[in-house]
Amino acid sequence: MKIGLYFGTFNPIHVGHLIIANHMAEYTDMDQVWMVVTPHNPLKKKSSLLEDHHRLQMVFLATENYNNIKPSDIEFRLPQPNYTVNTLAHIQEKFPAHEFALIMGEDNLNSLHKWKNYDVLLENYDIYVYPRINAEEIKPELQNHKRIHRVDAPVIEISSTFIRNSIKQEKNVRPLLPQKVWEYIDHNLFYTK
Repeated sequence: MKIGLYFGTFNPIHVGHLIIANHMAEYTDMDQVWMVVTPHNPLKKKSSLLEDHHRLQMVFLATENYNNIKPSDIEFRLPQPNYTVNTLAHIQEKFPAHEFALIMGEDNLNSLHKWKNYDVLLENYDIYVYPRINAEEIKPELQNHKRIHRVDAPVIEISSTFIRNSIKQEKNVRPLLPQKVWEYIDHNLFYTK
């Protein structure tokens, strides 16, 4: 089985994440997409994150009606901060019968060289890239790389930061979130301060 790993802090998960995950599961050779909730991205401040279990619960609520999209807490049990190369080594060992691929936006592809052991990722894993409006031109050495697959997915420009800021400003963000995720956020008064 080929599994696409869609890493993110999902703070919170929104309909844009689901559109991308569903597109990858339906229109590529991946059998499933696992939404890997990252406790701490080394390139982001941890202080702005909701607790891990709340973000995982929101991903669970958002994906429960999708057969090919699954929540994953695999990084919760790994050393912090999380490095993708370490997670992939762990996950490959835990699930040796599966083939794993990475899913990322074009904007992340251009900063791939900043990732720990990025050359190991490029050598050993397919990377499925979805378009972003503000992405710079992809670096020439990555444009025709055999492991990089550009996917003609919908361009989604919704961000979790925008949602958090909007909630703080008491704006209605319900259309941007799966219904159960919005209810969970509203019930717990998340992102209001």
